[in-house]
Amino acid sequence: MKGRGCWESASVRSFCSSGCLNKFKKDDSGDEDDETASPADKSELHSTIKSLSLKLDDLSTCNDLIAKHGAALQRSLSELDSLKIPYESSEKLKAVNERATLFRITSNAMINACKDFLELAETHSRKWQRALQYEQEQRIHLEETIEQLAKQHNSLERAFRSAPGRATNPTKSFSKGSLLTPKGEDSEEDEDTEYFDAMEDSTSFITVITEAKEDSRKAEGGTTGSVDWTSSDNVLDGASLVPKGPPKVKRRVRIPDKPNYSLNLWSIMKNCIGRELSKIPMPVNFNEPLSMLQRLTEDLEYHHLLDKAVHCTSSVEQMCLVAAFSVSSYSTTVHRIAKPFNPMLGETFELDRLDDMGLRSLCEQVSHHPPSAAHYVFSKHGWSLWQEITISSKFRGKYLSIMPLGAIHLEFQASGNHYVWRKSTSTVHNIIVGKLWIDQTGDIEIVNHKTKDRCQLKFLPYSYFSKEVARKVTGVVSDSQGKAHYVLSGSWDEQMECAKIVQSSPSSPGSDGKQKTVYQTLPSKLLWKKYPLPENAENMYYFSELALTLNEHEEGVAPTDSRLRPDQRLMEKGHWDEANTEKQRLEEKQRVSRRRRLEACSRGCGTEEAEKEADVYVPLWFEKRLDPLTGETACMYKGGYWEAKERQDWHMCPNIF
Repeated sequence: MKGRGCWESASVRSFCSSGCLNKFKKDDSGDEDDETASPADKSELHSTIKSLSLKLDDLSTCNDLIAKHGAALQRSLSELDSLKIPYESSEKLKAVNERATLFRITSNAMINACKDFLELAETHSRKWQRALQYEQEQRIHLEETIEQLAKQHNSLERAFRSAPGRATNPTKSFSKGSLLTPKGEDSEEDEDTEYFDAMEDSTSFITVITEAKEDSRKAEGGTTGSVDWTSSDNVLDGASLVPKGPPKVKRRVRIPDKPNYSLNLWSIMKNCIGRELSKIPMPVNFNEPLSMLQRLTEDLEYHHLLDKAVHCTSSVEQMCLVAAFSVSSYSTTVHRIAKPFNPMLGETFELDRLDDMGLRSLCEQVSHHPPSAAHYVFSKHGWSLWQEITISSKFRGKYLSIMPLGAIHLEFQASGNHYVWRKSTSTVHNIIVGKLWIDQTGDIEIVNHKTKDRCQLKFLPYSYFSKEVARKVTGVVSDSQGKAHYVLSGSWDEQMECAKIVQSSPSSPGSDGKQKTVYQTLPSKLLWKKYPLPENAENMYYFSELALTLNEHEEGVAPTDSRLRPDQRLMEKGHWDEANTEKQRLEEKQRVSRRRRLEACSRGCGTEEAEKEADVYVPLWFEKRLDPLTGETACMYKGGYWEAKERQDWHMCPNIF
């Protein structure tokens, strides 16, 4: 019992040292609120202390029982001692009596030690909380002081500009870090006007909002672009509006709630650092009930932006909408830290929504290692999109990098404008410890290969010390001559805006020696805004309204469609243990199919050639072609799928499930 008491004490000590203390350690995810100790933190602390107190009460109850039964045991031993028994038995009774007394003393000592430990834990917890609260209050005070200094700085600059004999042109006296507008009076607009850097090695700029009546002015030494804002941007005016009509087919609006399964991630991932994520055997506990093919299809959620872009007569205006569409595809990832199912080789997914969305989409998994999916979309509104995306991912210990490789093509039939861009890098932070959060980083260049217009987008990485808003995206739309027409700004998880440039001029070099471009713009117009998540989304994997419908059962789809994948369906229903068993069966079936291809190839060629040919899979609905614009070989749709669906002739489809 003494040994057990020491073990219990050590367990409680370990709990408090690793649990309570970690409650007050700063999480480096950057996703936590920078406030003073919140009521939730205090409640959690009190709950921990209360739990320890309850455990101590349990120990006290046990101690009382031990004392009661120990006293009874000693009385019984004393009664035995008074009996006439042999000498040897009498000595043994004395020894037993002494051990019972020692047992009672030890149990009392253990209870006293636990009381001392609880009092010490309460004292130190209060000290930690006060220290944390003091540091947070100091940080808030410092931020308020800096904000006040910034406002005073702006006021001094305005007073200096309005002094007699000073230049009134805002672009002439604009320097790095100053937030100026053409207005001379104090206003909230002075404080809200933002400046931002985009593409450090390419375009760096600062924006200044101006009035529409100033369109005809020219900045000294600068350039003035077309300013027919009101007559040429009718399409952009309504870009953020979503056409809503009664759906012809009623779609589901919820799926079963996610069950509360716990699993030790580190036990699975500790030996996988540096390896390809697709080669790590992962249970469905880390998945969401959608495949990567369905996640690719989710990029079409804001397809109305492209439907609007069809009607643009100006290619640079159209570029703004295309850029907003490219950013909107990341809005579904902000809470979606779970991994989609890696599709089986030959798996497909169709989205036949001509009636309500006006488009048809088809994806096929064309390679397993590395994972690669081909995608083709046709819209009856006059555009088509295609891509082959290969997912390259690395587990780095603290974070996971996901790098989509491959070009995305978008073509408008009427104008012939052909846009090409590539996806940014996604990073999942706090893989082992802390709250999981995802960030999008990198530069995206969108090129219109017909007009040579370009859009440079920059996804700013999150930094705890940065004053920028989280998940910020900035960009500039330029024509073939390099002349900037629009400034884009927003965040990849909320909205994007565009502002028409009316004047531009170089600023004086900053402290880093780099010279920025000052863009004087008209007020921003909303291009895109994220739809609100459905009710109860936090219990449904944070799926959007479209995502909830993607795995809904439909009649007439190909037998290789992701909706028919059994492990994914079991997971969606909440049967995760059965889903894990089924997932292992499917993966083994895929390995057997690969070995058969290897054996078939080895009979006709050498071993080395067989190893190479074993992974060469001939897609059913796509074929390899040379892309003349990028110079890369990519899978493009060769036709036949929708005709086969109309005939319900799927004899050519492999048995993969």
